[in-house]
Amino acid sequence: MSTAPVTERDALTSVTSRIQDFDRHGILFGLKLSASLSPMLHDIIYQHLGLRWGQIRLDSTDMDLFLSLIKHPKFYGASVTMPHKVAVIQHLDELTDECRDVGACNTIFVRDLPDGRRLFCGTNTDVVGIREAFLQNVADPAAVLSGRPGLVIGGGGAARSAVYALRRWLGVTTIYVVNREKAEVDALVAQCRSRGYGDDLVHVETVEQAEALESPGAIVACVPDFPPKTEAEILARRVTMTLLKKERKGVMLEMCYNPSPFTELGALAESEGWQVILGTEALIWQGIEQDKYWTGRDVSEFPVEAVQEAIARKVEQKSARL
Repeated sequence: MSTAPVTERDALTSVTSRIQDFDRHGILFGLKLSASLSPMLHDIIYQHLGLRWGQIRLDSTDMDLFLSLIKHPKFYGASVTMPHKVAVIQHLDELTDECRDVGACNTIFVRDLPDGRRLFCGTNTDVVGIREAFLQNVADPAAVLSGRPGLVIGGGGAARSAVYALRRWLGVTTIYVVNREKAEVDALVAQCRSRGYGDDLVHVETVEQAEALESPGAIVACVPDFPPKTEAEILARRVTMTLLKKERKGVMLEMCYNPSPFTELGALAESEGWQVILGTEALIWQGIEQDKYWTGRDVSEFPVEAVQEAIARKVEQKSARL
């Protein structure tokens, strides 16, 4: 079997050959997209709304190719995944506050002007996915989350989205950050503070420091599902477990869902008495927010339960094969 990389021509052909299948089309732009649940999620919504729309995968690193494809008159918007979430921003006409503050774009939508021009606008629905994952799955969010510290595990782009959501919408106080790389945390803190939502971020670096802290109410885990191996990874896990073992519990959103949302860290949290929300919930709610931008419809018109059931079935199938 050939393992040759996908060429620009191959990527272009894969998109243009499918455009005719739809009245309007979107693009999923990134790498390693074959297992993405995004097209299926949006297909369910469009079918329910009676729209002959679809999202086409563009598995490519070619930004110029992507920018040329979005100029098609039937293009309605794009989901942007790694490694393009930051790089694409400089090519857009407008940014929402969420996109600008987090410094990453996962969604492009089009704004048509009266003079016929089209503006390509960037937003970040990952933050909404995190918010809604908590609000839709916690019986009394104010009692469990508000007025308590939050905890973010990780230091990358998803961690920035987590800090933003916890600070802006979920009423947390201090936000603890646990991560194997101090440099990543320093960059995270600097970015968040520069945009005005990074006050009271505390890098928890030792077990002793964790033992002295109040228990968090909301935890967002933004790390891959790999057993800790290096000294730094083992220390970060020990610090995390120290916080999980505190008497007062809360809720953890496990953002990792590939290849399975049933992670080792999630199992450890459940064993300590925490409510664990699967990362597929954040995926679903960020996707629903995308379709609000793209279709102009309200969430009340979307088949949310059907989406959740379809994603759950797909996850069960994937998990059974592992």
